[in-house]
Amino acid sequence: MAEPPQVGVLVPLNKKLDEDPSLPEVRIHEGPNVIGRDCIPITDKRLSRKHLTVNASSDGTAEVLVEGTNPVIVRCPDQRKKVLSQEKSTIKYGDVIELIPGHHFFKYVAMVSKESAPSPSEQKRPCPEGSKVREGESLGQKKARQMSEDEAFARNLQVYSFSLEFNIGRQLEGKKKSWLAKLNGDTPVRKKSSSEGNGQVTLPNDKLPLSFRLLQVQGLPAWANTDTVSIGDVIQGNVLIAVLSNYMVDIDWLVSACPTLRRVPHVLVIHGEGDGTLEHMKKHKHANWILHKPPLPISYGTHHSKAMLLVYPQGVRVIVHTANLIHVDWNNKTQGLWMQDFPWKDVNGMTKGCGFESDLVDYLSVLKWPEFSVNLPELGTFKINPSFFKKFDYSSAAVRLIASVPGYHSGPNLKKWGHMKLRTILQECIFDKQFQKSPLIYQFSSLGSLDEKWMTELASSMSSGVTDDKRPLGLGEPLIIWPTVEDVRCSLEGYAAGNAIPSPQKNVEKEFLKKYWAKWKASHTGRCRAMPHIKTFTRYNGQNLAWFLLTSSNLSKAAWGALQKNNTQLMIRSYELGVLFLPSKHDGSDFSCTENRKPSEDKCGSSKSSEVKNTKLVTLGWQGNRNLESSEVIALPVPYELPPPRYTSEDIPWSWDRRYHKKDVYGQVWPRQVQLYMSQGS
Repeated sequence: MAEPPQVGVLVPLNKKLDEDPSLPEVRIHEGPNVIGRDCIPITDKRLSRKHLTVNASSDGTAEVLVEGTNPVIVRCPDQRKKVLSQEKSTIKYGDVIELIPGHHFFKYVAMVSKESAPSPSEQKRPCPEGSKVREGESLGQKKARQMSEDEAFARNLQVYSFSLEFNIGRQLEGKKKSWLAKLNGDTPVRKKSSSEGNGQVTLPNDKLPLSFRLLQVQGLPAWANTDTVSIGDVIQGNVLIAVLSNYMVDIDWLVSACPTLRRVPHVLVIHGEGDGTLEHMKKHKHANWILHKPPLPISYGTHHSKAMLLVYPQGVRVIVHTANLIHVDWNNKTQGLWMQDFPWKDVNGMTKGCGFESDLVDYLSVLKWPEFSVNLPELGTFKINPSFFKKFDYSSAAVRLIASVPGYHSGPNLKKWGHMKLRTILQECIFDKQFQKSPLIYQFSSLGSLDEKWMTELASSMSSGVTDDKRPLGLGEPLIIWPTVEDVRCSLEGYAAGNAIPSPQKNVEKEFLKKYWAKWKASHTGRCRAMPHIKTFTRYNGQNLAWFLLTSSNLSKAAWGALQKNNTQLMIRSYELGVLFLPSKHDGSDFSCTENRKPSEDKCGSSKSSEVKNTKLVTLGWQGNRNLESSEVIALPVPYELPPPRYTSEDIPWSWDRRYHKKDVYGQVWPRQVQLYMSQGS
């Protein structure tokens, strides 16, 4: 007998009513569905094998019958109802069931038909009980709490677990590879004379060490992956210690994709995973791996920074990037990575510290990882703590670090983190006059709950800086580069790409945001259909860049911070890390930890002076003549077109929690099933 059609799913939640990826979803088919210990791996004796029956209809509604002896709670937007044994209650899309009162939360998500689905203007994400005004809570307090919950919801949507098999690498085999290559339309052409740089452009090899790279993307033509990197290109050579910082970590994929890690004697993984994935990591990690989740003192925060510190006999490699340590992030999306190698300090010399070093050590100190000792051949025994990383010479650093750490920062710490750190560094810089009143770009993959006051606050920081005659650059007008629904539907992954653009309709469709929307267009890098998980912020004029920031920070108060107490305090919820490219002076160092190249002798504190040049930052579409420039030109592979095209009246910004019935390139609709971890399919 054929199985009845699936009409919904019970999605596990934690007590904050955020999706809980540590438990599997429960498929709901049309007709009666028995829910209990046999289908939910919960070791709670109060949960019966036949705890309740969900009798589901194709119209999106269902009737719950409590079969066990313990009551359940049904939560809908306007009430919380106790249902006793043998009693019934009706549920609909978005209602939450507490299998035991106060424990084991599951949300009912119905896959309603097109005819019965609400229109976009009618759809609202069910409001959890916690979003009502609580007893003794002012409307102002309620608003602040709701905004925090919205930002946490946007972050947690990334691991929202419509979690079965989807692997673009497997789906691009055979005829689909050819078909998608044609569909992508990214055919190699010669560089055109247009200032917008629409043709194929590659980055000069001699400038790669001082630039950032794009990650390789499966299914693109070969020219689009020129000068890009894979994880194996980054973690290579004789690594003695590896510190891997990230939000999501698929330990099974990581070891298979990067076999070098099996040979690294000491590995520290700093992560943001929840209990379920963490338990799997603990069971399957190598004995010499240490797992650490940094403290999160403020609710709704995450450890979101994506970085690596690789210690070699020759020095240290510092990597800051935008990809989670999961397959889809390193293979299917537009991502960015900055990497630079630094030598050990000369123990006999007078090498001084520098801004990059102090920023790095200050950030690492907040992570509070457990100190451990290592014996490095021919180097000695060391305690691996933040101070250990003072042993390297960062004086040739081509970037400045911009970090966020959770806390209420005031006094000298006010300007140390988040957008206030960016403001402070930019205020110290002198920029070309062409960047006065020039526009800003915010490009990211998750949108928090924003308001116009905070957008002005952020723009003030990003507009900082002066010209050589000490005149302020002035406030820049920002544009937000954000994929449309059609971009996602027609992408290399289809609707599944939207799983990594996790923003709800209530955040995306605020009226005041309409003036900011700009399209994701990336023809010159072959990435129009490789949806962006990269996060970048920049100020530009044509193809010239005043500065450029590659970061883990999305556009949210949780990531960048929000000023409080008459601008004397900055509140940040999450850990973030980024690198800021500036038109500064550098000595052209080409030191490598994996090649036989010695560092320049002309470092901070030495008596000699190397050839120091000013740098000019440009996009790949820049059409100038390097030989006529007084500054050294650094071409950064900004993946999208500048200036970006504005939305038209036909364009709809992607929202995670809408339902989309127009089929994607795989014949699927949304919501659809996505696998993020290898272990999910086992």
